[in-house]
Amino acid sequence: MAKEIADKLHTISGLRKSAIIFLSLGKDIASNVLGRMNREQIEEVSRELAELEGVKPEEQMAVLEEFYNIAMAQTYMEQGGLAYAQALLEKSLPPDAANEILKQVTQTIQQTPFQFLAKAEAGTILTFIQDEHPQTIALILSHLQPQKSAGILSGLSQQKQAEVVKRISAMDQTNPEVIREVEAGLEKRLASVVSQTFEKAGGVESAAAILNLADRTTEKGILETLETEDPDLVEQIRRLMFVFEDILLVNDKGIQAVLKEVENDDLSLALKTASEELQSKILGNMSERAADLVREDMEYMGPVRLSDVETAQQKIVDIVRRLEDAGELFIQGRGGESEIVG
Repeated sequence: MAKEIADKLHTISGLRKSAIIFLSLGKDIASNVLGRMNREQIEEVSRELAELEGVKPEEQMAVLEEFYNIAMAQTYMEQGGLAYAQALLEKSLPPDAANEILKQVTQTIQQTPFQFLAKAEAGTILTFIQDEHPQTIALILSHLQPQKSAGILSGLSQQKQAEVVKRISAMDQTNPEVIREVEAGLEKRLASVVSQTFEKAGGVESAAAILNLADRTTEKGILETLETEDPDLVEQIRRLMFVFEDILLVNDKGIQAVLKEVENDDLSLALKTASEELQSKILGNMSERAADLVREDMEYMGPVRLSDVETAQQKIVDIVRRLEDAGELFIQGRGGESEIVG
């Protein structure tokens, strides 16, 4: 990396760097990544992408190289700690560059509460926290990756599962002092790193993300228990658990069952903002004539309100969830496959 470009990296905002990376990923991969971000993040990146101009090849390459080095440093640190990461980075980068990358990664880690639990197995964490108060467990799970939190949640008693999900849903900002107190109980076994600022964690989105990855039996048991206490909360969680793009996880037979109940006007509108992959999957499960009619509707539809598209998509999502509850379709990765018998 040329020195002048390396120096310029310090003046480029993180948002512009993100936009440059998205620009470099290609439409399909970028769309996939955007689908994993919240609405506010998507709006910020999209706005930056729309205003992005004057990106020289050398700037793009420098941003990508920095991103790659940071990703590698993160991997090295997870494998063997700071010293291990530094030793490996210095084999491929000048010492100053290696130290700068490590500094960025270390700052990121220090901003993430419960980062010390990242390398621990879900079963190990469950052993540490299963007897804790539901509020304490909720605080910990809301800071972990949803996949790991789902595994831990499945190991709790059914009553405690519902309590924890309810508390995650109601959680918003947590005082660092509270986080420090919870971490202190685990510090004898695991290292402790605590953020110095208020952390946004939990919320209905967090609860939905965790339940989305739990096995079907666990999810149904929790939601049925919660529904007697707070049906509105359950409805919020259900709507966030399965989004329109997740129809990619439904097999062809299931999609065909859904299409029997969907009006063509709703389908054309819903597919307006769908990824090319999802459009191909849905249209591929229709007759050639029917698929052509939908394509024509989409082509001649003209500008539409985003709210109308989201309403049409939600109608289809509701059909998917109803058919899943009735056992008429299965969603990949949600435990349905294990329920199928010959």
